[in-house]
Amino acid sequence: MAPMFSFENPNRLLLWLVIPLLVVGYILAMRFRNRRGMRFTNTSMLDVVMPKQSQWRRHLAVALSILSLITLTAAFAKPQAEVMVPRERATVVLVIDSSRSMTATDVKPNRLDAAKTAAKEFVDKLPAKYNVSVVSMAGAVSILVPPTLDHQNVNRAIDTIQPQDSTAIGEGIDTALRAIDQAPKDPKNPKQTAPGAIVMLSDGENTAGRAPLQAAAEAKQRKVPIYTIAYGTENGYVDLDGKRYTVPPDTELMKQIAETTGGRTFSADSLGELKKVYENIGSAVGYVKANREITSRFAGYGLALAVLAALGAISLGARWP
Repeated sequence: MAPMFSFENPNRLLLWLVIPLLVVGYILAMRFRNRRGMRFTNTSMLDVVMPKQSQWRRHLAVALSILSLITLTAAFAKPQAEVMVPRERATVVLVIDSSRSMTATDVKPNRLDAAKTAAKEFVDKLPAKYNVSVVSMAGAVSILVPPTLDHQNVNRAIDTIQPQDSTAIGEGIDTALRAIDQAPKDPKNPKQTAPGAIVMLSDGENTAGRAPLQAAAEAKQRKVPIYTIAYGTENGYVDLDGKRYTVPPDTELMKQIAETTGGRTFSADSLGELKKVYENIGSAVGYVKANREITSRFAGYGLALAVLAALGAISLGARWP
């Protein structure tokens, strides 16, 4: 069975090793006291001078003191408990085309860098409550960042994207849908798709993988709109292995993907309208596991035990009428 608690500073729990020594010291002190009492032959006289104290109250006071030390030491180690905390499920997935055609310089400084800059500007304007995920799309497609509220980490991941061979737009859409599936779950409906949208920044030229419109149809079925931004001009080209290749954007494909899913297509100079992406997402609350420090709870228990131990000690020392 997994432990109920964890500790931020578990090494501090080594202080517990002192407690057995205190228990042994108390036992030895009690034995020494009993042996010393046997030296007196006239015990009736001793009772007059020093009234007999309740043994169970003495033991109880010591036990409460030890329990207080145990609990306060645990508080000193900063205990944490795993709890379920609410978190927004709505997720925006950025799919950034990193194919070789995106290195064309018809969009300054080049298509890929322009797309990365636009993606980071979009993330910076996105309300903090929304999860963001990043998918790098070339011949190989991967989730660089699963849904997260750490938008700065998203921007750092975008900066790491480098050009690769081929473009698999259909696979990019499939991977984006899988990223949305990683958003926090709703315990009441764990299979329900989180509210979300996909923003695809690409020149739209598909060269590998499944058919893009087939993947778009699946996104429509799951009610996930795709907003596309087409990069490039008809005069775009790249130089590979000493040869020059023209790479005009497939704006028609980008438009079809957006229309199929209920999204919209944008041009590179109309990025300001991207706020419509998150305005129409909606909201839903899910729950994720998180560690929460509960030092104050342990400190409160320790204080309560210390107060009880002090009352016990006072009762032993007081002369009640």
